[in-house]
Amino acid sequence: MSIALSCEFFPPKSDEGAAKLMGVAGQFAQALAPEYFSVTYGAGGSTQERSFATVRAIQQESGVPAAPHLSCIGSTREGIAALLDDYRALGIRRIVALRGDLPSGMRDPGDFRYASELVAFIREHSGAHFHIEVAAYPEFHPQALNAEADLRHFKEKVDAGADGAITQYFYSIEAYSRFVEDCTRRGLTIPIVPGIMPISNYTQLARFSDACGADLPRWLRKRLEAYGDDLPSLRAFGHEVVAALCTRLVEEGAPALHFYTMNQAEPTMALCRDAGLLPTR
Repeated sequence: MSIALSCEFFPPKSDEGAAKLMGVAGQFAQALAPEYFSVTYGAGGSTQERSFATVRAIQQESGVPAAPHLSCIGSTREGIAALLDDYRALGIRRIVALRGDLPSGMRDPGDFRYASELVAFIREHSGAHFHIEVAAYPEFHPQALNAEADLRHFKEKVDAGADGAITQYFYSIEAYSRFVEDCTRRGLTIPIVPGIMPISNYTQLARFSDACGADLPRWLRKRLEAYGDDLPSLRAFGHEVVAALCTRLVEEGAPALHFYTMNQAEPTMALCRDAGLLPTR
């Protein structure tokens, strides 16, 4: 199956981690021919320096374009403008624009309240230079008042100038399909790319899911819980579930797939291999 792929990394905390990440990026670049590598970003300065260094290394050394995340909570217009100029100077052409969370202990939300305001500012400052991706939530943002309010906020981001969207990870294809249908009915035609999270550690996945509002269906939780400390069996089952999800998404017309790699090569590589996603050369 031929479909565009992309991968997300987070900034390593050490030189050793940075070297390992570039090795993973090299594997992906050779085997997957990704459209881009996105790099997460800490609001309010928490990981900005490491993020910029990682973006620069990927952009200059991996052979795959980098797409830095840019979160606006806790930021100023001047600070965001300076980052956009720095990224432009690096040859960056794609930005993942997010609201982000206010860092612990920081009370001032800065000059932006919502991702739609960030998207509008990027367009105001940089015109059409950047392809702007935004976040989408098929199971709805945990802070949304209701589904209708969340769809309205998503439309505001699109109307502000977003070119595409990457979803929060999910394990229910029905949730994704219904979200896309709801967007289409509202006249939103930008690509909505499924975010894919490999399953390799149940405790970690449950913690992530509870924090970000991603739903772990009861049947999946119970199956994963049943494996206990049997990590090989848990990972084999999780791999089977997510590979089947990828296959169905491609068959049903997803525009691309975006992998949350956790800076690990093998889970994503195995999914792409067994779901038939490796590009033909």
